[in-house]
Amino acid sequence: MSTEARWSRDATYHFIGIGGIGVSAVARVLHEQGVKVQGSDVRESQLTEGLRALGIPVTIGHAEGNVDGADVVVHSTAVPYDNLEREAARARGIPEAHRSDTLGLCLQGREGVGVTGTHGKGTVSAMITHCLITAGLDPTFVIGGLLNNYGTNARAGSGPHAVAEVDESDKSHLNLNPQHVVVNNLEVDHLNFYKGLEDIVGTMAAFIATNPNLKTLALNWDDAGVRDLAGRIDRPFLRYGTEGDDLDFAARDVVDHGDAVSFVAWRGTERLGPVTLGVPGNYNADNAAGAMAIAMGALGLDFATVKAALESYAGLENRFTVRRAGDVVLVKDYLSHPTGMRRVLQSARKMPHNKVWCVFKPYRYTLMRYHGEEYAEAFTGCDEVIITRMYAAEERPLDGIDTPWFVDVLRKGGNSVHYVPENPDVVPYLESRVGPGDLVFFFGGDDFFRM
Repeated sequence: MSTEARWSRDATYHFIGIGGIGVSAVARVLHEQGVKVQGSDVRESQLTEGLRALGIPVTIGHAEGNVDGADVVVHSTAVPYDNLEREAARARGIPEAHRSDTLGLCLQGREGVGVTGTHGKGTVSAMITHCLITAGLDPTFVIGGLLNNYGTNARAGSGPHAVAEVDESDKSHLNLNPQHVVVNNLEVDHLNFYKGLEDIVGTMAAFIATNPNLKTLALNWDDAGVRDLAGRIDRPFLRYGTEGDDLDFAARDVVDHGDAVSFVAWRGTERLGPVTLGVPGNYNADNAAGAMAIAMGALGLDFATVKAALESYAGLENRFTVRRAGDVVLVKDYLSHPTGMRRVLQSARKMPHNKVWCVFKPYRYTLMRYHGEEYAEAFTGCDEVIITRMYAAEERPLDGIDTPWFVDVLRKGGNSVHYVPENPDVVPYLESRVGPGDLVFFFGGDDFFRM
């Protein structure tokens, strides 16, 4: 990405929260590129075990001594200023770096692709990565989810390309300058960092305007927020999507089969041919069009290679992941924004089913306050919604906004809602009520999926 390193490759980097999906990806790539890496996390996990297996020292628990030997201490936005190890670093005069700074370092010297936006950036990043691997180009990739095709969220490749999921949630995307950028959609989200949609679109415009390396910009023309963005920038761009006649890359005639999605791929006015994705969800046609725009429009891959990649793409872990428990179908997804949840629910209902159950762990006070009525609409058609106690992340409580308030909003929207505060009580509740042929959704993340 950025051709100028902000930090030295000769330094030793200590990652706080190294077991996080995004932090672990950066740590792994730097390690595989020969940079000295160590880290700590509050709990053991599959990711920390995997990093340790690579030879990265990982300590469980935070302590001042964990930063011993570090030249730079790295943190994500989720790690507070008063974290014990951050305080120890400042006391010792050890520089601190944000995760995005080291993301730029591990992608340095390669032709970078950055995918950003409110929804789908992980999927589009993964699709582009799979296209490059299918073409034999061995890219470096850093993605906020495990690619089911490869069993990892990151890898240091030997090829000239690098693909990254670029997180706009905390404005840290402003630290990066990839040569090729995808903006998949822009909606109101992350109100702990943004004042509203105007701020979100304006910040994305600044990200594009200040990028000295930008060669290709691909915009999802189906999205109103992205079209608003297009009117604020003075850069050429490719349009992609599923609707409209003026698209540079299009997925048209989309058919949702429940467990798969098919469409006809177009490049401008040229009909390329049919594609059947290896993942469900009609919204993935949009994501595939974005991947085509970069893979073909920027990186020069041919349609045959891209078609083979899209049809063999196996998705991301915990993104529309379908499992079966006897005669019951379980669908889990890391989503917490109502737009994404509504799309998943609409697509999954095409599967044969009896009752539809939805389990959701609300995430962040700001999301609940701003989108309460949209959540109520998203759950329309569910026979019962089970809500667990809200996960606030690092947010402070808002007056009058809590889980019982959210439950009341959903009920006023016409939903049948049951409040089960504690995660361990959810499964027994479902076991006593769910029947053969039922469809059960799980939305949320973090500790929720460990129950």
